[in-house]
Amino acid sequence: MEKYQENLKNAIRTLKIADHMLYVTYPLVNEKRLLLKIFDEIYKSIISCINAILNYETLYKRIRLYSNPRDNFNLFETKCAKNYEISNEQIKQIKKLIILNKQHQESAMEFIKKEKVVILSDSLKTETLDLIKVKKHLLLAKEILLKTSMKVR
Repeated sequence: MEKYQENLKNAIRTLKIADHMLYVTYPLVNEKRLLLKIFDEIYKSIISCINAILNYETLYKRIRLYSNPRDNFNLFETKCAKNYEISNEQIKQIKKLIILNKQHQESAMEFIKKEKVVILSDSLKTETLDLIKVKKHLLLAKEILLKTSMKVR
């Protein structure tokens, strides 16, 4: 199995997990911290889609990958996104999602306040994650996966 196929398969699997957790598990347990786990699965799915696109394009020698993930994302943004009909707005949302994930990974503390998960950074800057934001991220992941799976076969 090619690397892009593994990435696509992984994106589908993690997206199914996130969808099930959001629409089945979360309403049952109503635990706000579960939103962080759902967010992580959505992030993994989007990153897997991007990796599938990059690996597919590399396989057909349209691009060359770098060793730096940031450079590879810039390559995705400039060379690949338009071919896969990924809009500038979707790229902005992906960037926000990546930044939020980085803040979550590096956060000093996370707590629940008024139906929201608050992510507190070392510099005491806060980011919030609520049900509506997670649903928007899930919708974005589904759109990216659909566009990716249409072109990458």
